[in-house]
Amino acid sequence: MQKEIKSVILAAGKGTRMKSNTPKVLHKIFEKPLLGYVLDNVKNIVNESFVIVGHHAEEVTEYVEKNYKTAKTVLQSPQLGTGHAVSMVCPALENFEGQVIILCGDTPLITEATLKKFIEYHNSNNSDLTVMSTIFENPTNYGRIIREADNSLKCIVEEKDATPDEKAVKEVNAGIYCLNWGKIKPAFSQLTSNNAQGEYYLTDIIAWGKKNNLNVNAFILENSDEIYGINSRSNLATATKIMNDRKLNSLMDNGVTIVDPASTWISEDTEIGADTIIYPSTYIEGKNKIGKNCKIGPCAHLRGDVEISDNCKIGNFVEVKKAKIDHNTNAGHLSYIGDAELGAHINIGAGTITANYDPITKTKSKTILKDNVKIGSNTVLVAPVEIGEGTNIGAGSVITKNIGEWALGITRAPLRILENWVKKKM
Repeated sequence: MQKEIKSVILAAGKGTRMKSNTPKVLHKIFEKPLLGYVLDNVKNIVNESFVIVGHHAEEVTEYVEKNYKTAKTVLQSPQLGTGHAVSMVCPALENFEGQVIILCGDTPLITEATLKKFIEYHNSNNSDLTVMSTIFENPTNYGRIIREADNSLKCIVEEKDATPDEKAVKEVNAGIYCLNWGKIKPAFSQLTSNNAQGEYYLTDIIAWGKKNNLNVNAFILENSDEIYGINSRSNLATATKIMNDRKLNSLMDNGVTIVDPASTWISEDTEIGADTIIYPSTYIEGKNKIGKNCKIGPCAHLRGDVEISDNCKIGNFVEVKKAKIDHNTNAGHLSYIGDAELGAHINIGAGTITANYDPITKTKSKTILKDNVKIGSNTVLVAPVEIGEGTNIGAGSVITKNIGEWALGITRAPLRILENWVKKKM
């Protein structure tokens, strides 16, 4: 029978090197917080997640409660180390006998597939405690994996406490653990702070497990990029690049053309169908779904919550957000489409915008265009507004009322021609 699994995610740190008033785990990649990636990558594996909060706990708690129904936060105050952080969930898990995965909230590159392999390794080896490790040519700042003479796991030594020989070890702690909670739980009441930092280290549960004759193992992660941690703005940029490259390669492997990967940025949560072409300098953030045989860009910006059906074109300098666009619809250039539903076989002329935001009430309203609508260039559609099937809107119009089917909507001032006006002025 499959054991119940819960996760504990460490997210209490201040992130001093970020030099920011925003808590580290709420810094974003493609407009999604780092913590969101970790929670998303465990949500299909675990039954419940506990997020350990500390610095700016209210902000982190608000994000978790708003976005994750199966997650809850637990306050760590004061913050006395990683071992102390995990001990904060002991009351909530007092009678729990399943497995617990421990992760860091600032490692957004870990994947669901890797976590599943990790748990499978733990189970197949009948482990009581498994730590994830990886190999770094430059292991500076990481805890070192120290093995016994028979290559089994002995302990983890933090760099501040490591001897010169231990510092030379290239196998490092990846910061992810799988525990048989019923057996490991007593460790958290027995940890000591006898170390250089005066903190309760989570890594000390390895030595505790060995001392208590438990089965302790280490799972070596092949792709060390997955446990890349964010401690600075430079780290954030590096992680974003790694995530983007991974996404672009996956899309190209599945039949999407990326004309210039060096200038194209696409979020991990975006789905794109085969034979779609993404042109240079396109930026796609948030969660989106793009169909087959589409053309996106160059210089397009999709801001999230966008659904684009097959055979559509979103051209240069077009911005789209929170919009649903049906098949064979084109927005060729220089337009903004937000909070909108567009039917099939629509053409959006250059310079068209959906005026969706009311700055007085601070509310956003929807624009609805039915099938076969044609919008002339430099049109403003003032939401809420609905344009019926087959209707044409004349260029330069400002549309503030609903229009029915197969009509012409136009708000253009009469053309005046003053003969010889220039000559008279001269």
